[in-house]
Amino acid sequence: MKLKKSLSEILTDLKINDDFKENIVTWHTIPEKQAQTVPLPEDLHPALVQALHSKGIDKLYTHQKSAYEEVSAGGSFVAVTPTASGKTLCYNLPVLQTILTNSNARALYMFPTKALAQDQKSEINEVIQAAGVDINSYTYDGDTPANIRQRVRKAGHVVITNPDMLHSAILPHHTKWVSLFENLKFVVIDELHTYRGVFGSHVANVIRRLKRICRYYGSHPVFICTSATIANPLELAEALTEEKMVLIDNNGAPSGRKHFVFYNPPIVNKPLNIRRSATLEVRKIAGELLKNKIQTIVFARSRVRVEIILTYLQELVKHQLGPKTIMGYRGGYLPAERRKIEKGLRSGEIYGVVSTNALELGVDIGQLQVCIMTGYPGTISSAWQQAGRAGRRHGEALVIMVASSSPLDQYIIQNPDYFFTKSPETARINPDNLIILIDHMKCAAYELPFKSGEEFGCAGTEELLEYLTEERVLYRNGDKWYWMNDSFPAHNISLRSASQENVVIIDQSDTANVKVIGEMDRFSAMTLLHDEAIYLHQGRQFQVEKLDWEEKKAFVREVDADYYTDANLAVQLKVLEEDKLQSFSDAEIGFGDVSVRAMATIFKKIKFETHENIGSGPIHLPEEELHTNAAWISLQKPLAEMGQERLEQGLVGAAHALNHIAPLFVMADPQDIHVIPQVKADHNEKPTIFFYDRYPGGVGLSEKIYSDMFHVFQEAKKLILHCQCESGCPSCLGTEAISETAKKDTLKIIDSFLSASEIGKEVRTCP
Repeated sequence: MKLKKSLSEILTDLKINDDFKENIVTWHTIPEKQAQTVPLPEDLHPALVQALHSKGIDKLYTHQKSAYEEVSAGGSFVAVTPTASGKTLCYNLPVLQTILTNSNARALYMFPTKALAQDQKSEINEVIQAAGVDINSYTYDGDTPANIRQRVRKAGHVVITNPDMLHSAILPHHTKWVSLFENLKFVVIDELHTYRGVFGSHVANVIRRLKRICRYYGSHPVFICTSATIANPLELAEALTEEKMVLIDNNGAPSGRKHFVFYNPPIVNKPLNIRRSATLEVRKIAGELLKNKIQTIVFARSRVRVEIILTYLQELVKHQLGPKTIMGYRGGYLPAERRKIEKGLRSGEIYGVVSTNALELGVDIGQLQVCIMTGYPGTISSAWQQAGRAGRRHGEALVIMVASSSPLDQYIIQNPDYFFTKSPETARINPDNLIILIDHMKCAAYELPFKSGEEFGCAGTEELLEYLTEERVLYRNGDKWYWMNDSFPAHNISLRSASQENVVIIDQSDTANVKVIGEMDRFSAMTLLHDEAIYLHQGRQFQVEKLDWEEKKAFVREVDADYYTDANLAVQLKVLEEDKLQSFSDAEIGFGDVSVRAMATIFKKIKFETHENIGSGPIHLPEEELHTNAAWISLQKPLAEMGQERLEQGLVGAAHALNHIAPLFVMADPQDIHVIPQVKADHNEKPTIFFYDRYPGGVGLSEKIYSDMFHVFQEAKKLILHCQCESGCPSCLGTEAISETAKKDTLKIIDSFLSASEIGKEVRTCP
């Protein structure tokens, strides 16, 4: 009988196995780290001391103690430490301590997902039971039964919810929650880094409304935030809560030795720079580990990919381990099924799990030995969250990132220093985006009338209240403004979009159960919801059967396709106002308001693994206009030796590479920021590349690009140089810019933008 190999034996095998070794780009080992602990606080309630002892905790990590002391001194903080470092105690300990000394005290916990909220409820209830004390903690979300809701409102010491529920169900009905708001001592915001872009800008306004209601009831809660590693956690926490915060990042948790391997599948088509499928490579590597009963988690980006890998692996090991030892985990599973999988992973009955990013956030699944990522997850902070799923506190762990052929995957895998030594990602929000702000002022006016001179966040309100009065949304009586409609506005306002008139997405896969599964702003809908588009929702693939543009409805049906769609947008961009402008000898950099007129023309079907174009079709939709912010860079001098055609091709190639690199710097979804080239820009008649926010009014993404333009171009140049093609390929320059001189022309244009060394010096220090 063949003996099972241990993880350390497999690590040795991988280092000498030629088939594996040839594809390793980087093998980076992070040494183990000892715990840094301090005694439990002297004033900690005896019941909590007993509860901690029953869980084997007789000391705190340094960051947990710092958090406890900060709250004891009445301060708000943001804690930034890796996955599985005991962040939960940073808030549970001071919250429970306060409730034990004051039984009227209340806390509101906010998590971005229902699964995470359920998990945290179990965690806090374990401590409460072990302490043997009478503290009530409840989740309040869409699944909370009506008969329990009243109990939560009246008697919940700790109310655990999500931003959407706070926005549409708690704040508009604050009169039912008097005991919570009168006694609210803490607001806990977990996974802070998820609140960015449009969603984060909305949530910042929800928090403005929350604070306004707290003031009305006479409470001033302390804010506690926790975050994964990003470049600006303190700035984001302060922008989101508009409170002075303290940064706690003295992580004292131990960690075992971790091997981080970047694996690049071999090239199978040299001219197109296409590599062997990441999915098949993951099947091979994971299969080997699972046969040796090594607990492994595989992350895949889409629901369909999860199911494909799961089928492969179950087939591979069914005779040795049985099919039930490898499970999938994704959106769409019922809560009971998810709990069963989590329990099986903790107990060791389940050896393998294939998951979408649903398991990336802190749901407790114990600590597995290996994590395999099928492609780069999209942000460095996400990659570290996923990697944190592997590695018991004192054991060895292996993390393998298997790259796909996409430009971003190839860039990350070829630039390990970028990944390991710095987190360039900054989360940006703009709570004062006019469209978002007005929506929440309507909600706020419904909740409590506005008084003359009252501020809402950092924004003055008088002008906007006058506007809403003219629009007959509010009416003024003396020095107060009142809501004048029967319905309440929060129902019609989605936290996920900044458009006033969204396209509703209707799933008709099951004719007996037709349901709305999402909505999208009109501008994005043109390229993502046109007839025949493949729409991805929580990793599931749907085909758009009909887009009713007049009624703003898209009818979709679930499909299993091996391609995605990408629409061509004919874009005309005009600069309306220059807010910031810097001129150098070779280039000019600007930022301001722009008008983007766009028309979707044709769509292409692109094969998942190879990025080949396998078909196309026309799109028949009217033109849309968007007013937003943009950053731009223009060449001051013409490139004499380059004709018009080569100049255009070089600009298109540069824009394609920049489109993939820009989201890295602003933690944005690739859909959120767009890059377009113009051979002769309308406002200055110079060759120009624009970066614009894909949302009305902008949310601060292009402003961040403006202040870091030099770095963005530098990294785009690296992406193109590292590409193994000779003259440009779909991976680095896109399909529009491929000719014999494409790569050379693109690099020449990027160098021209970079050549003024002043750009590098000046722009990085911009406000």
